[in-house]
Amino acid sequence: MTSLRTRDIIALGFMTFALFIGAGNIIFPPIVAQQAGEHVWFAALGFLITAVGLPVITIMALSRTHGSIAILSSPLGKVASLILTVVCYLSVGPLFAIPRTATVSYEIGFSSHFGTTASSLLIYSAIYFAFVTIISLYPNKLLDTVGHVLAPLKILSLAVLGIAAFLIPSSYIPPAIHNYVASPVSEGFVNGYLTMDTLGALVFGIVIINAIHSRGVTDTKLITKYAVIASLISGVGLTLVYLSLFKLGLGSHEVAPNAANGAIILHAYVQHAFGDIGSLFLTGLIFLACMVTAIGLTCACAEYFAQLTKISYKVLVFILVGFSFIISNLGLTKLIAVSVPVLSAIYPPAIVVILLSFFWGRFNNPRLVIAPTTAVSFVFGVIEGIKVTAFKDNLPSFVQNLPLNEQNLAWLIPSCVVLIICIIIDKVRN
Repeated sequence: MTSLRTRDIIALGFMTFALFIGAGNIIFPPIVAQQAGEHVWFAALGFLITAVGLPVITIMALSRTHGSIAILSSPLGKVASLILTVVCYLSVGPLFAIPRTATVSYEIGFSSHFGTTASSLLIYSAIYFAFVTIISLYPNKLLDTVGHVLAPLKILSLAVLGIAAFLIPSSYIPPAIHNYVASPVSEGFVNGYLTMDTLGALVFGIVIINAIHSRGVTDTKLITKYAVIASLISGVGLTLVYLSLFKLGLGSHEVAPNAANGAIILHAYVQHAFGDIGSLFLTGLIFLACMVTAIGLTCACAEYFAQLTKISYKVLVFILVGFSFIISNLGLTKLIAVSVPVLSAIYPPAIVVILLSFFWGRFNNPRLVIAPTTAVSFVFGVIEGIKVTAFKDNLPSFVQNLPLNEQNLAWLIPSCVVLIICIIIDKVRN
């Protein structure tokens, strides 16, 4: 029976961690910390639940289903499962996440050197996606290219940034603003959505399982064991990175007061900490961070749609990268504006499906319990999504009075109520 060497297990953990750390993971914590101010660690607690806890749990859940979202969501029924799976892959693939890696890496790392014109972004994204394509065409080599080479470089760069954040003291901690004044934990919880890590974990599951398979491991228990170890290693790494970025954002008020986004904070802070060489360092860090994530997402999406459509994997790599290239040139602001309502709608049902997958064995009929609960969470998730669009004024007035509405968690209580009712019905029917 083939098993992984310790060196490969560590590389698998590093690869999993590197796949997660992309654009959103680096730009969102600093702005959350600056706005949360004195309540920063309460906001950090909520943020870590959705940006670390849920992704780790998701990888664990997928390790029991061969990395397949379709199997994980099968209690929803064939059509609903297919819709959820396709929407997840498209959201963290060519529609939002992959294009965002190119746009963010340019705006943070390269725009100060080459300008902010559309032609500069076009040339950069063409070169960027050429690298993504070359590596993505050989998914069986990911453990070597990402796990043994790119991931260690990425971790080293993040370590330098994290150590600097803790060594440079915070001379002024501003008061909290916006929703962080009254509800910092729930606001941090919702902002953790924007990293897309939970949806990313749903997609990365198949990449991690295939990486284990590439070393000749076929035993189901060993595959589950290695995937769980990898998720725990990545969870520790993500926590350390986020804590250092929160500390960085907390001390950024003097170098980037009232910043519009985390990219501005990062650029100003690194310039302050490292001088002119800091710009080059940040450029390399962001480029590595975003590219590794883009590679993982491209491989995962191509693997899935190859199984779904019977189009060859390599053809799909070119299609996905080409579409991502086009979308990335729309600009970061437009991407974020469109992605926020979609993520607000998708996250609640995704969370329900992931968490309830651990309890299938306790239900007589899993579909009877999971499908209605997921449906309710999706309906309220759509309402949450509408609330952050221009159509929010068209919502009925009672929506504003829903429990936890101010915390953007109005889906939670109705989902729990329906879950309890369905569990009772499931037991009675038995």
